[in-house]
Amino acid sequence: MSRTKAAAKIAATAKIVLTEAVGIPFEKLSLSQANVRRIADGMSIEDLAADIAHRGLLQSLSVRPLLDEAGQETGRFEVPAGGRRFRALEHLVATGRMARTVKVPCIVRAAGSAISATEDSIAENAMREALHPLDQYRAFKALADTGMSTADIAARFFVTERIVTQRLRLAGVSPALLEAYGAGQMTLECLMAFSVSEDHARQVQVWEALKKRGALSNWGIRQALTERTVSMGEARAIFVGEEAYEAAGGTILRDLFTDRGDGWFEDAALLDRLAEAKLAEFSTTVAAEGWKWIEVSLSLMSSRLYGLRVLPTRSELSEAEHEAFEAALAEREGLDNEYGYSDEEWPTDVAHRISELERDIAAFEARAHIYDPADIAIAGAFVTLDYDGTPKVRRGYVRPEDEPRAETEASAGADHGAAAAGAAPAPIGEPVASPSGSVAAPAPAVMRTVITIGGSTPALAPASEPEEVERPLSEQHRIELTTYRTIALREALADDPQAAFIAVLHAMVIRVIVTAYRAASCLEVSSSSARPDHTVQGLDAYRPASALDAKREAWARRLPADHRAIWDFLVGLAPEERTDLFALCAGLSINAMHSAYDRRPAEVMPHADQLAQLVGLDMTRDWKPTAANYFSRVTKGKILAAVREAKGEDKAQLLDHLKKADMAREAERLMADSGWLPELLRTPGLSAEGATATEEAALPAFLGEAAEEDGSEPLPPFLDGEDGPADGEPDLGYAIAAE
Repeated sequence: MSRTKAAAKIAATAKIVLTEAVGIPFEKLSLSQANVRRIADGMSIEDLAADIAHRGLLQSLSVRPLLDEAGQETGRFEVPAGGRRFRALEHLVATGRMARTVKVPCIVRAAGSAISATEDSIAENAMREALHPLDQYRAFKALADTGMSTADIAARFFVTERIVTQRLRLAGVSPALLEAYGAGQMTLECLMAFSVSEDHARQVQVWEALKKRGALSNWGIRQALTERTVSMGEARAIFVGEEAYEAAGGTILRDLFTDRGDGWFEDAALLDRLAEAKLAEFSTTVAAEGWKWIEVSLSLMSSRLYGLRVLPTRSELSEAEHEAFEAALAEREGLDNEYGYSDEEWPTDVAHRISELERDIAAFEARAHIYDPADIAIAGAFVTLDYDGTPKVRRGYVRPEDEPRAETEASAGADHGAAAAGAAPAPIGEPVASPSGSVAAPAPAVMRTVITIGGSTPALAPASEPEEVERPLSEQHRIELTTYRTIALREALADDPQAAFIAVLHAMVIRVIVTAYRAASCLEVSSSSARPDHTVQGLDAYRPASALDAKREAWARRLPADHRAIWDFLVGLAPEERTDLFALCAGLSINAMHSAYDRRPAEVMPHADQLAQLVGLDMTRDWKPTAANYFSRVTKGKILAAVREAKGEDKAQLLDHLKKADMAREAERLMADSGWLPELLRTPGLSAEGATATEEAALPAFLGEAAEEDGSEPLPPFLDGEDGPADGEPDLGYAIAAE
């Protein structure tokens, strides 16, 4: 067969004849029982009817002639394919919007066709392909570009406005990603996840990175695109709220493709500022309880509580009230278990009962944990956020520096000038005689709660009258002052073998005999010597530091280079030399330096006070307040308080008008020989009983022999209790508040 004839034959056999649609009056149509669609899915009949009324019938019905018993056509037709369109037309007729005689375009299949009516119905439904979401997006966008609103598009195509908004949101996705989706390289869920950000470059960057790792998922995409943001479900976002955040100028990334309405706060720094400000405002209500300090933090690490003493509480509940409290808790828990996880609305009586129980429980809890007012005055609270965005308060924590001193400031003397002159300090609350002889009323002891936010510069709880914000000493300033004191205390202990022995013995006893967790010593007897912070200035000119270095270097030159020979060297030392070396090592083990990350028990600093009392530490010998080491580092209020304390009110008034820098320099000049010390450097008052007890304390044999053999000097005055302060020298054996 020639090529021409073969081609003609193929063309002849491949020819397909399509049946043209004919108009059949609707009243002659009826739904076929062969129509396979039984379950409604998608657009309702009413919506489809409205669409047909708007734009006409876009797709013809497929019909077959109805035959009588003799097999003859009756002039009526059944509809096996197009049942929903038929029902929509039927709805239009029933509602009077279309006449029964209107001709409907139909494709008529011959009655004797080999293809059954059921096959036609299946084919029409199974062969249909839903519109691709990308095509739907492009179609909706084309309509939106003509000025049609989202509501109009949704109404025209009988979809929700949310669907239209979701599809139009894809306009924010990079064209490169739209092409990748169209090519089947990602799912619709992944494409929708990219829409949380409108940064096309960042979208492509995340797409390429995740695709390279084979970790492409809608969750991973959202996480990568929102890693610099804060989820709306986080505690900070819940606490601040969308309205306040947006009112402050913040923007929210919203995920329109989830029913939960997920979103992310883009400006995390702004959110933190708003949350801290709101939490600080809340903390003023806690400050009204009388706490010394409140630390506001959006999150609280458990390590922040280490080293802080927890105040004990007492309960004001009677035994019967305790039983009622437990019963209320149990009933509340039972109702929670029964109704708390139900999606149904709670019965009215149950809701009322739960409200009553919550009020009762809150009242019981308030009386079950009562703090002593004296404890509240030295303790503080942490205000933070709970996981659900509600403020959470943790009360009753005492910082080491706030622990009660060995002898209170008031009992030891509250006026430095009066003590220096030999006058007895006035009791608290008693009138104080002024230099002119008149009697002045005592100043009221008003303490304002210091509120710190995130460890930054603190605020204060509101007072009745505005005044300068009094800040506590900074962390660095505390480190510097306590470093000076530690070095001075080391030297003092190194010069006092008896005190060194007691201190080391105490440290050993609390570790190997008492083994009490809260028992603490400021000595680190595990052969360690904490080095001073390298940022502390002026130590090179500090006499105690130079003296300690000289002693250490002298012994270092004497000790054998081979550490294995040190034992024999120590055994061979004369008792008095061994005593001196023992005291030096004990002194070098002292660590009473403040640290911002101190994890030692809170009792370390009070023990340093006890040790300072034992050795009679007088910081005024080698430390003087200057502009550099103190006055320029504190507020003007603290400068004036120091001058007033040491020199009197008249001298303080001379500085009151000066600027901070000038005030600091003038205060240094005025206070040069005053003997005034900040609280951190003061040694609590010494008692005669304490000195006698120290003097009579039994020494070990090797210390006692040394004292007898060399005829050493008698004990220093602070131990024998005979000598007082030198003439003209202020007695600084008590603490005077500097803050």
